[in-house]
Amino acid sequence: MTRTYWLEHAWLDDRVEPGVVVEVADGRITTVRKGAPAPPPGAEVLRGLTLPGMCNAHSHAFHRALRGSVQAASSLVLPGLANAHSHAGSPPRRRGQDDGRAPDSFWTWREVMYAFADKLTPDTYFSLARATYAEMALAGITAVGEFHYVHHAPGGIPYADPNAMGEALIAAAAEAGIRITLLDTAYLSSGFGQPPNTHQLRFSDGTAEAWAERCAVLKERDHARIGAAIHSVRAVPADQLATVARWAEERRAPLHVHLSEQTAENEACQAAHGCTPTRLLADHGVLGPRTTGVHNTHLTDEDIALLGGSRTGTCMCPTTERDLADGIGPAAALQRAGSPLSLGSDSHAVIDLLEEARAMELNERLRTRTRGHWTAAALLRAASADGHAALGWDEAGTIEPGALADFTTIALDSVRTAGPLPRLGAETAVFAASAADVSHTVVGGRHVVRDGVHTLVPDVPQALADAVEALRG
Repeated sequence: MTRTYWLEHAWLDDRVEPGVVVEVADGRITTVRKGAPAPPPGAEVLRGLTLPGMCNAHSHAFHRALRGSVQAASSLVLPGLANAHSHAGSPPRRRGQDDGRAPDSFWTWREVMYAFADKLTPDTYFSLARATYAEMALAGITAVGEFHYVHHAPGGIPYADPNAMGEALIAAAAEAGIRITLLDTAYLSSGFGQPPNTHQLRFSDGTAEAWAERCAVLKERDHARIGAAIHSVRAVPADQLATVARWAEERRAPLHVHLSEQTAENEACQAAHGCTPTRLLADHGVLGPRTTGVHNTHLTDEDIALLGGSRTGTCMCPTTERDLADGIGPAAALQRAGSPLSLGSDSHAVIDLLEEARAMELNERLRTRTRGHWTAAALLRAASADGHAALGWDEAGTIEPGALADFTTIALDSVRTAGPLPRLGAETAVFAASAADVSHTVVGGRHVVRDGVHTLVPDVPQALADAVEALRG
């Protein structure tokens, strides 16, 4: 089926062009024609600034259920979460604050996260992921990288279909109308040399070989690709890292890994192996141009050189990194060294790739006390083309002939975006607009969001509320 779109303003070749006609057939762009001051007959009109579809390169869909409820995790009391704050296996907590509570950290948040993970079933995970992915579509996101490690039933008992949870995520993305790369994650240990704890049993396949055998059954679809992930160097024993890397290499699939998100991980790796997590990954053949390190927060100069020199990507997740008090990663230094940058919403404290892009620049300003580390064009590339490449969707993320017909339109007449000249649309989108300004999202030439309304999920807020309540009840 052929469709024609008229874009009032479009982001083409790192600049804003007025009056652009885009023709689509079989889900791909066939023609891009500039200089059309008025819509041709029969064209669908997209007023505002149309960008390539944005890519959320790092997601844990079930974390959406935690939004807002764990901003002060140590004081949280939710039904069924009474034991959420057992800190066995976590680093020592710091001295209490004035109100007598110990400060919250990544490690306190993690215990609450585990309690929600314990409640997931294939059905509840499908409902939550469908609603979460629909929220992403409303935010202009057309593809997601799902870092998936909740594989089995509680206690580690496989479902009748050992990939039931992954299949639920793939089906959820289809119903929400977006593309997905399922980054099936090896998670085998609670720490260096330690077996999985009670919560983590459902994450583990026992060995990397068993993980690979299960993953080999997963099938790609038009909207879904299969990749691999190493949860972290603490969660996959060093002598099994190469098995996961080899699985991805044989399939030419993307490989992602949480890397140096916390200083405690670095210290434990140094104690266990006498090197940093980055060096450990390099020594076991994990780094390379199809690999992406997620967070890459606490790195040495040698780490940065290893990542950049191997063309290993970096996925920054600024809203999660600040929400969990992780720290500010050296994104600018990584890019200068040769590491391509992508963006993710990770724990979904918010789902807004424009905010992620803006935060990467603003975090660097706070860290260095200087401005202008990335242009709006560079930030948009991180949020679109480079994110898609990190997930194995190299044919997405641009508006040009042959590309997948995935794009999103930002309104230029909201209270946030009104005023600047249209030619400043890119700067306005990155430094002022938000997910609330997305008016249209098109995936494969099909309207998934039209005039701010999801066309496939009738009431996304209610779907989210119902899915979260099912886990909290």
